[in-house]
Amino acid sequence: QVQLVESGGGLVQAGGSLELSCAASGSLLRINTMRWYRQAPGKQRELVAAITGGGSTNYSDSVKGRFTISRDNAKNTVYLQMNRLKPEDTAVYFCNAGVKIRLWVPENDYWGQGTQVTVSS
Repeated sequence: QVQLVESGGGLVQAGGSLELSCAASGSLLRINTMRWYRQAPGKQRELVAAITGGGSTNYSDSVKGRFTISRDNAKNTVYLQMNRLKPEDTAVYFCNAGVKIRLWVPENDYWGQGTQVTVSS
């Protein structure tokens, strides 16, 4: 069974920085695209950033230029460096990964449990 565990959330003042981490563990063959989503109270979950296995990245317009997604394939870990945080970035942040556990098994999506990020004004 594959597990994703996030860490690094917390409370920060507007303009500050946080770095989130998400480590995948378990019996797996390959991790393809890794993503960060967030969900604010009363709102739908939205895609924040994504990074492919080859390192290509894309970002939502709301975080472009402030957030950076990266990964360490040797550690099966994805990071989200968040700078110049704003109160509207307050949300629960979820890690998502497309994982192949065996060659003959289709890729499956896995989710972390979420980590709270709160930005005070």
